[in-house]
Amino acid sequence: MKGMSYKKVKRSIDEVEFNNTFQILPSVFYSHVQPSFLPDPYLISVSENVAHLLGFTPEHFQESLAIDLFTGNKIHPASKPIAAVYSGHQFGHWAGQLGDGRAILLGDVESEHGKWEIQLKGSGLTPYSRQGDGRAVLRSSIREFLCSEAMEALGIPTTRALSLIGSKDPVYRETVETAAVVTRIAPTFIRFGSFEHWYYKQDIEHLKILADHVIEHFYPEFKDTENPYKSLLSDVVKRTAELIAQWQAVGFMHGVMNTDNMSILGLTLDYGPFGFMDGFNQGHICNHSDDQGRYAYTNQPYIGQWNCRVLAQALLPLIGTVEEAQEIIAEYIPAYRGKYDSLMHAKLGLEEKYPEDQKLLDLLLEILQASRVDYTLFFRRLSDLKHDDFETNQPIRDLFADRLAFDDWSVQYRKRLKLENSDDVKRKSAMNQVNPKYILRNYLVQIAIEKAQNDDFSEVNKLLKILEKPFDEQEEYNDYAKLPPDWGTDLNISCSS
Repeated sequence: MKGMSYKKVKRSIDEVEFNNTFQILPSVFYSHVQPSFLPDPYLISVSENVAHLLGFTPEHFQESLAIDLFTGNKIHPASKPIAAVYSGHQFGHWAGQLGDGRAILLGDVESEHGKWEIQLKGSGLTPYSRQGDGRAVLRSSIREFLCSEAMEALGIPTTRALSLIGSKDPVYRETVETAAVVTRIAPTFIRFGSFEHWYYKQDIEHLKILADHVIEHFYPEFKDTENPYKSLLSDVVKRTAELIAQWQAVGFMHGVMNTDNMSILGLTLDYGPFGFMDGFNQGHICNHSDDQGRYAYTNQPYIGQWNCRVLAQALLPLIGTVEEAQEIIAEYIPAYRGKYDSLMHAKLGLEEKYPEDQKLLDLLLEILQASRVDYTLFFRRLSDLKHDDFETNQPIRDLFADRLAFDDWSVQYRKRLKLENSDDVKRKSAMNQVNPKYILRNYLVQIAIEKAQNDDFSEVNKLLKILEKPFDEQEEYNDYAKLPPDWGTDLNISCSS
């Protein structure tokens, strides 16, 4: 949760007690694996927030034991590393069996803040690596590490990133790059595709075992309901709808919303070719491998619903009838619209809701699109607008190619503010708590990547520090909130990592 503070329970890495809760499931759900040895690993960064969340002492990450444990070079005595099997739809097509191709689950640990699975991403080959090498490159690992923590600070449900460790070991992609391992955590990494796997195998026994496991450990309130599986689906649909509403409101694009990348807990899962919106464009595609624009910004809400339908299909043998499943899927759009509407009212500083508000928002998005106005900067500057002083318009007008269009909209906006007797000071404070000043812009992370590739990790750690407080002014970092330079406006991000 945004602004959550963690009790700083100090324990060293070697004092951690690993459990293996996922292995309660039958062995067909996973394969036992050993991470591949990574030569000469070195610590790039550690999230102190996540370390405290787990009860770890961040200082211990400077020690060789921690670095070896979180690259997989050493295995904790209680840990039984595994890779999970799952299947999924990729870009709308059934892809069959997939699984953890470069992620290895070390186990789970108990903390003051619940139970957390600890997973290494980029730690080597598994039985599900297919044609891959099981490694992750420094470039993509920096992106996942930083974005995981940036999303948490924005208040958006996400997996978390504990540490980022590098090595000079070569990894072959389009070019030769170097290896890295991200240690990420979540209550569970079970995904929609985990259920699809058993449905398409027509193995209802193991489908039920998995669903019962998820309900037992993550949705225990549904155990005694009339239809626990229907309750499970309903909650996942709602979580997914609200998650994507949060993506849309902050201008985040996932890039690869395949069903194997959809969390059963409604978390943002698997950061690949993601992007935050710079100049507003409803049709923006952040993944240059997405030739058809399936996962464009404007399509994300509909793809979320499509993915929920796929999950409903997989759970149908447990739920009962098609009609019951359809009833639940019908809950998606109202849940999405309700959450998105509330978020956008908050972004506009509107406390009350009126029937004409949708027209005001639609017109705003239209003029933002026409001038490709920077999405984050616009909403942050809008908080400075005063309802009776048009001089405050100028910094906002400067973002628009068509300034007259903004002037016309601002007249309607001011009238709307007067309807609820909006107080400028109170509204500014409220708006600045929901409209971030700092986001993980592609050009910022690209600078950090290029420096890291030359053994300078200072920018990675600086960005982590800045992005942990995205709503604060942090005036010493004002340059990180500016418009991107020309070279940074159209960076292409691929799935290759």
